[in-house]
Amino acid sequence: MELEFARLQKLNELQAAIGYKFKDTELLNTALTHTSYVKGDGNGSVHNERLEFLGDAVLELCVSEKLYKEYPELNEGVMTRVRSLSVCEGALHKSAVGFGLGNYLLLSHGEEHSGGRSKPSILADAMEAVIGAVFLDGGMGEAKRLVLYAVESHIERAVRNVNTKDYKTLLQEYVQKQHQGNVTYNLIEASGPDHQRVFTLQAVIAGEPKGIGSGGSKQEAGQKAAKATLEGLGLL
Repeated sequence: MELEFARLQKLNELQAAIGYKFKDTELLNTALTHTSYVKGDGNGSVHNERLEFLGDAVLELCVSEKLYKEYPELNEGVMTRVRSLSVCEGALHKSAVGFGLGNYLLLSHGEEHSGGRSKPSILADAMEAVIGAVFLDGGMGEAKRLVLYAVESHIERAVRNVNTKDYKTLLQEYVQKQHQGNVTYNLIEASGPDHQRVFTLQAVIAGEPKGIGSGGSKQEAGQKAAKATLEGLGLL
């Protein structure tokens, strides 16, 4: 499908922002096409979910390579945590905002009116899709350049903070990256006298019970439950 002149002009703006000129501009247009647009007003357009899938893999590979080559002091578990923090929804959302991706999205009228251009999940997914599109159009070298341009500051910040982040925050960021929603903590038991209570909490992800922790406060028990869950996921 041939793109209209006005759309091409818009896409040229974005290409200047990301520092890459597409040979096949349709790939970039697809990367910016939300599923709601195809279902609503797209007239047969292709949405960006497949490019998002590809971009996610390219993103993780590029970040993994950087961590392996530039941070030899980090072990596998720490590298996994740093990568999760660097490519989580929050980090990708910030990168997308920096490039102004929201201005170039194709959305349904309904999604547009509900604030879709600024939704973190939509923008983060679009960022991954653009990375996938650059990979297909220009190869791994160009994709890696864009990835580092987009998330290098997040990587550096994650390396500095990875050992100071609390376990509940680490778990929530990982779950968000996996698009599994929020982590909740269920009180399993509260025992002992009032002056020496012991609380036992269990972390729950997408309705599935995970790690259990006990402590003298619900906060402490939640932290231990989150740590147990991270250990069970192989992230500690």
